Amino acid sequence: MKKILLATVLVAATAVAQTASAPAPAQAPQQTQAQPQGQAAPQQKKEIKDPAEYNAYMGASQQTDPAAMISGLEAFATQYPNSVMKEDALELLMGAYQKSGNSAKMVETAQKVVAANPCNIRALALLSFTKRALAESGQNTPQNLAEGSQAGEKGLACLLTVTKPDGTPEADFQKLKLQTGVIFNGAVGINALQNKDNAKAQQYLRASAEGDPANLRDVYPLALAYLTATPADNLNGLFFIARAANLATGSPAAAQIEGYGKKQYTKYHGSDQGWTDVMAAAKANNTPPAGFAITKYEPPTPAQQAKELVKTKAPKDMAFAEWELVLSAGDPEDKAKVWDAIKGKPLQLGQTLVLKSSATKLEIAASSDDIDAKRADIVLEMGGPMPLKMIPKEGSLLDFEGTPVSYEPTPFVMQMDKGALLTKAAPKTAPAKKPPVHKKPAAH
Repeated sequence: MKKILLATVLVAATAVAQTASAPAPAQAPQQTQAQPQGQAAPQQKKEIKDPAEYNAYMGASQQTDPAAMISGLEAFATQYPNSVMKEDALELLMGAYQKSGNSAKMVETAQKVVAANPCNIRALALLSFTKRALAESGQNTPQNLAEGSQAGEKGLACLLTVTKPDGTPEADFQKLKLQTGVIFNGAVGINALQNKDNAKAQQYLRASAEGDPANLRDVYPLALAYLTATPADNLNGLFFIARAANLATGSPAAAQIEGYGKKQYTKYHGSDQGWTDVMAAAKANNTPPAGFAITKYEPPTPAQQAKELVKTKAPKDMAFAEWELVLSAGDPEDKAKVWDAIKGKPLQLGQTLVLKSSATKLEIAASSDDIDAKRADIVLEMGGPMPLKMIPKEGSLLDFEGTPVSYEPTPFVMQMDKGALLTKAAPKTAPAKKPPVHKKPAAH
């Protein structure tokens, strides 16, 4: 999209230089009339007084073959380095090199144009665009992004004061300002994003996206500028990532962009329900429409989790960590329901972590969180003293049986007694096969 935009800018440069800025032959001086107060003076018509210089410029500028135009304009620039038409000749030369596919000479000529006129917006747009393209192709990325941004910021400043060339229709002039503004804002914004200046990136990339709503090249990084900010602007970020996914439809990147957007939406909203509505809104609108909203996922509190757990699962079917959740965070009624179901009943637990051990008592971590934190959530009194060789080593995993006696809710610890170690039964071996019986063959 931006290549087309840049080509349009260069075509406009060629057209303006060939027509609106065509030099006038030498004329007798005329009396200048005063301009009404508050009205800008029109741009003065450029005039070449030397007939030979005039003919050289017109002969070169009116060539239709890019090679012939390049040859004529290069000769003109060499022969008349101080011509009043120097800037116009260089603009035409810049466009001719673009048509011929010589990008290196095109950039070199653009730099000459800016040297002649630091506020030549077409040359600044070309430099801004090209430097960004070089960076995006992996060529000296930091430097090219920085130089593209510098040209972009200069271009945006110049757009505030640029005057319409004589003979240029107002609609064409406004279109040129809009198109170059998209290039300038995009270059500044992408450099800011690269430097993790998300606020600046949002400002300039948003301006570019609003100037050209179908510009995926800036809509996608705009979404990233919102989503990767601290804190993230999820409302704008999710809208523009959905818009980028819509703009990418039919390209290899479409599935990847939408997948990333859907993942971010699910993370923020709590589920992917409603994502298709966001995609539809982003397809129908260039920016978030009035009333556009996405609810943020708020994780349930431990008390809410405990309440839901008791509603959906019988205490006998719960894991130890689920008992711990209800007994530590549930309301009194739910706590009583779970405790009454397990108190005084022998329970068997496996793959628990031994933290402290003695012949008569073990301190154990049973839930995964407490195992990771190496915090005891069970104190097990053994049914009798264990022989020294049977005492579990601290840090080992243990299967055991115990009977709940009491518990402390905060921090959670369950007291159990009648402890007994569980050992896995050795696998049964198949009976040895008897050798086959070989009967003596019967006599004939």
